[in-house]
Amino acid sequence: MSLISFEKVTLGYEGQPVVKDLTFEVNKGDYLCVLGQNGSGKSTMMKALLGFLAPMSGRITRDPKLKNAIGYLPQQEPAQSDFPASVYEVVLSGCQNRKGFFPFYNKADRALCEEKMALLGIADIAGRSFKDLSGGQKQRALLARALCAAGDLLLLDEPAAALDPVAAEELYVLVRALHKKGMTVIMISHDPERAIRDATHILHLGQEMLYFGPTADYDRPAILKRERGEIT
Repeated sequence: MSLISFEKVTLGYEGQPVVKDLTFEVNKGDYLCVLGQNGSGKSTMMKALLGFLAPMSGRITRDPKLKNAIGYLPQQEPAQSDFPASVYEVVLSGCQNRKGFFPFYNKADRALCEEKMALLGIADIAGRSFKDLSGGQKQRALLARALCAAGDLLLLDEPAAALDPVAAEELYVLVRALHKKGMTVIMISHDPERAIRDATHILHLGQEMLYFGPTADYDRPAILKRERGEIT
């Protein structure tokens, strides 16, 4: 069984479709890169993946094991950058999604937090204020937070968009390593050359789905011509 499957899904708002006829699936161990121009429906699809948006038509199926076990790293927002908490507190808050009616952190939660901070190389800044970190350090902390929430699936929404080239490359290397350790990854990216370097599959969106399949079969020049309406 796939972790998530979309079958002829149309998504939109107030009766107006944004993207139509999405059919694809994500299996355990996949690394799916989602591409497309601004307004092509990438963020709308992410909301549907997270369960925040119901389809106008079609069907979305999720493995029941994904309940409360999806790690999500959204685009950086100013409110995130100024969050008045320590790095440790930010990362630990990723455990909250799995706790349900038991809001207090236990020894296992704290051990998981420390494990993910060590994995991402931020254990030495655990006591620092999150708002005082560099952009790359903030993304590492937020990625560690997402990993505390993640079971089988990690969703990344343009994670390198606010980073300088060096920090962006470091982030891609981290995601590559996580995938090699067995994490299933879905990443929306504004940087296709770097992102598809590591992806196993590509989903390219326009007003409809322009491509879904293995990265090795992705003919980017032809897809871009279709996206511009130069070929059908």
